[in-house]
Amino acid sequence: MQVSLTKKKKQGADNSQKERELIIRQYRRLLRKAKPVLKPGDVRKIREAFNLALNAHQGIKRKSGEPYIIHPLSVAEITVDEIGLGATSIISAILHDVVEDTDLEVSDIRKRFGNKVAQIIDGLTKIKGDFEYGSSEQAENFRKMLLTLSEDVRVIFIKLADRLHNMRTLGSMPRDKQLKISNETMYLYAPLAHRLGLYNVKSELEDMYIKYNENDAFDLISSKLTETKEARNKFIRDFIKPIKQKLGDEEFKFKVKGRLKSIHSIYSKMKKQNVPFEEVYDLFAIRIILDVPHEQEKAACWHVYSLVTDTYQPNPDRLRDWISTPKANGYESLHATVMSSSGQWVEVQIRTERMDDVAEKGYAAHWKYKYGEQAKVTSGLDQWLDKVRDALEQNDLPALEFVDDFRANLFSDELFAFTPKGELKSLPSGATALDFAFEIHTDIGKKCIGAKANHKLVPLSYKVKNGDQIEILTSKKQKPTEDWLKFVVTSKAKSKIKQALKEGRRKLEAHGVETLTAWLKKNDKEPTNEFKTRMRAYFNARTDRDLYYKVGFGSIDKQEFKKFLVFLSRSPKSINQKIKDAKTFKNEVKKVTGKKGDMLLIGEDMSQIDYTLAKCCNPIPGDDVFGFVTINDGIKIHRTTCPNALELMSNYGYRIVKAKWTKQKELAFLAGIKVLGTDRVGMINDISEVISNDLKVNMRSITVDTEANMFEGEISVYVNDTHHLNKLIKSLTNIEGVESVTRFD
Repeated sequence: MQVSLTKKKKQGADNSQKERELIIRQYRRLLRKAKPVLKPGDVRKIREAFNLALNAHQGIKRKSGEPYIIHPLSVAEITVDEIGLGATSIISAILHDVVEDTDLEVSDIRKRFGNKVAQIIDGLTKIKGDFEYGSSEQAENFRKMLLTLSEDVRVIFIKLADRLHNMRTLGSMPRDKQLKISNETMYLYAPLAHRLGLYNVKSELEDMYIKYNENDAFDLISSKLTETKEARNKFIRDFIKPIKQKLGDEEFKFKVKGRLKSIHSIYSKMKKQNVPFEEVYDLFAIRIILDVPHEQEKAACWHVYSLVTDTYQPNPDRLRDWISTPKANGYESLHATVMSSSGQWVEVQIRTERMDDVAEKGYAAHWKYKYGEQAKVTSGLDQWLDKVRDALEQNDLPALEFVDDFRANLFSDELFAFTPKGELKSLPSGATALDFAFEIHTDIGKKCIGAKANHKLVPLSYKVKNGDQIEILTSKKQKPTEDWLKFVVTSKAKSKIKQALKEGRRKLEAHGVETLTAWLKKNDKEPTNEFKTRMRAYFNARTDRDLYYKVGFGSIDKQEFKKFLVFLSRSPKSINQKIKDAKTFKNEVKKVTGKKGDMLLIGEDMSQIDYTLAKCCNPIPGDDVFGFVTINDGIKIHRTTCPNALELMSNYGYRIVKAKWTKQKELAFLAGIKVLGTDRVGMINDISEVISNDLKVNMRSITVDTEANMFEGEISVYVNDTHHLNKLIKSLTNIEGVESVTRFD
């Protein structure tokens, strides 16, 4: 026994020594990466932050088994090495979890490290406490973080670095956490990285999302890229050889490299174009990076463009000039698509060292170039941040609505339009004439009655096209209406319209409260939170105030209210109490009665409980699925690839529960398949033969459309599981003339 105890002590001592060595290595590596950006005295402050964090996280391990301190050190390394921030951000990254996980307060950080670091740490610290059921903890914390954009954009950069490291180490987390975190990442953090110009961070976050949500597709594309690497490199060498020769003859200082598209980008093309990997031709772009003085950048890039198009035939429809009009995130580059000698289209990106730095590290790189003549470089992103700050001032919206509005403006592509005096305005794709009016000035937006696009009269809802010249028509009698919110897309327009409507809305809300109280009293009902939550869900109202407004406005009348009471009395038994997380859910679901099948196991303890299958994605046995706790309908099962999965997991992660199929029964599930091919006599008969006779599958419906010898069929069939469905798809693909067979929701 003594020997055994001694052996364990020695093993523990060895492990402690290894952990100490790992921590010191990570810390020294951080200092090496940070050396170029550090000023005198910075190392002492970083060491002080490191020692504080080391003590705060002493003895705490991550799910991967490594000491917790490795995480903040890794986040700090990402901020300096991959994003390009300085000492303040390094210190903040090292300390970013200290306030949340220990007894230290933000005031303690302020005393030791100053106001800037304390402000950043405060922005990164999650809100504590309970949230009203029906609201979203994630959305509340997103809002708190986003509000710091108006004070210090470094909060967002560090949060993105934190999220990137979490995604890199997501493999050690349980499946439901992987789904929640990866979907949350795709919902907000990847588009945020895109808008801030962090191309590498955005691409890696998107790729990790595919890895954990569509693992088969991720593995397939990864292996295909590895298999084709040698051939791809040879193609790039052959393609750039004559271009290098011409650049050398012109005495340009330059670098040429091939940039592979991200797995997410390739997969998106495969899905959008409905083609296999082998038919995605633009897997990479050739990048020519010039080393020229700032004042010569534009002329040099166009000169190189002429050299490239002298060598290869360009596609005139695919020229993109992001140098004359940079993107809102500051991106500048000249893109040309040319035909290679082997008959393959290749995208060539021409830019300078400065432009490439900005393209890789976005807004963080701008700080290096924000001086003198180059100050105009930052204008695009600075203007976007000004718009964000303006929208953030109107922060009295419910958290979910706030985040949705913000996210909508992250995703949009850009377009450019002109005022009558020739001033250029940048707008998100899909923006209307009314958005343009608010972009000029809030008062012009509020009084807008119409517009002229290129001297022709157009309505407020007219979607602005790239290059349009827009003139706004106004009237002093005009006032914003609710209908405006149905077609405007910019945060500024939405927030200003809502602000203008608020005063009249408050009166209607007050009237709605009085009316609803009278109805409840007459029907002997108590206005409990649960009752109002169910009523909100029934009438599609996001908040209690929305509900009162609908009653006050008259869109919910007495008859509609009575219908709701009848529905409530007939609705199936569901989970009635507040559910904050999976643990409380586990206790509640045991009370649920209903069918006892062995098809699905749900929850942390994998119980057999009542559920319904979501109609938005029609999951079948074999699909990767998750459970979602609804307000009125118990547990709904969705596919992880469901169109609604991203929003559900991001905003309501605490209502997501594990679900997996067990040994299936011989039950039939509805699935949709799309068949494309060349039309011929007997094609429909052959398809029906395979479905009904060969595989004994029942069809619910079939619709076929033919045009110019091509046909497209959509068939609804009943199958047992994914294996059964895949077998059917394979058999249909073998029919003569069938080009592709795919599943659809």
